[in-house]
Amino acid sequence: MQIGIVGLGKMGGNISIRLTRHGHDVVAFDRDPAVTAKVCAQGEGNRCTPATGLKDMVGKLAGRKVVWLMLPAGEVTEQAVQELGTLMGKGDIVIDGGNSFYKDDIRRAAELMKKGIHYVDVGTSGGVWGLERGYCMMYGGTKDATDYIDPILSALAPGIGDIPRTPGRDKPGFDPRAEQGYLHCGPAGSGHFVKMVHNGIEYGIMQAFAEGFDVMKSKNSTDLPEDQRFELNMPDIAEVWRRGSVVSSWLLDLSASALAGNPDLSNYKGDVADSGEGRWTIEAAIEEAVPVPVITASLFTRFRSRTGNNFAEKMLSAMRFGFGGHIEGTNN
Repeated sequence: MQIGIVGLGKMGGNISIRLTRHGHDVVAFDRDPAVTAKVCAQGEGNRCTPATGLKDMVGKLAGRKVVWLMLPAGEVTEQAVQELGTLMGKGDIVIDGGNSFYKDDIRRAAELMKKGIHYVDVGTSGGVWGLERGYCMMYGGTKDATDYIDPILSALAPGIGDIPRTPGRDKPGFDPRAEQGYLHCGPAGSGHFVKMVHNGIEYGIMQAFAEGFDVMKSKNSTDLPEDQRFELNMPDIAEVWRRGSVVSSWLLDLSASALAGNPDLSNYKGDVADSGEGRWTIEAAIEEAVPVPVITASLFTRFRSRTGNNFAEKMLSAMRFGFGGHIEGTNN
């Protein structure tokens, strides 16, 4: 299958390369021509063709055209969608694989459908590890469009791997794609909505780990009675928790790796950014009158981290860098 990929950063470039490894043809474009050339050079079997812009990309796509945007949420994505709306035709498909606000997806889908163009929002999780591990994807759009791009989504998904099957999923009514790591959630906007809540939950889990390690790190405080002070080894604690503990997880794996490399995490300032999904999750909860105290507190802690940092914020920075390559002080 042929697809255009716009935005070849940490995830867009790897998505392009992974698709070529699975036999798909990619027309790739990044505003930096050097990045475009580098990604295409890494594609397998000469299946990656560079484009100089959106018009050039659409012109190089044959048949029913499919373009996947992997751009930052906001104006840059909005402009790309609007431009593609003038370049593509009836039956074509625009995919937004970034972290756009789900209400923007609903509006964009309605606007493009007036021209017969389908819009699919794909919440994409996997970070810098997706090239090898695959991406967990939650997507929304029409059945016609999502069925058509299923070969692309299947190639990007991690597959069932060695994860044990959930008991009871052999009953009717469950989507078998969920076991493969990708799921059609509903109409346009639903994919990014589910991914938004996913990221809100992520905030809370990360905050709990960060606070817990901070409590242990501070157990040798001179404010405590001397016989109650412990000098605890953070790297070893993270490692033992990875082995059979109920809190074992990928985030704990990343924490253990960061602590093993530098137990004091002195290579991090602890200035923790938020990319929007946490805020949007809280806004949705307010609209629905659903209490989300953990997610709210974790977001506010990120705000506070920018005015003075402790070990907990350094833990958060280490985890963000581990799963997504996020640099402190940026929303990327």
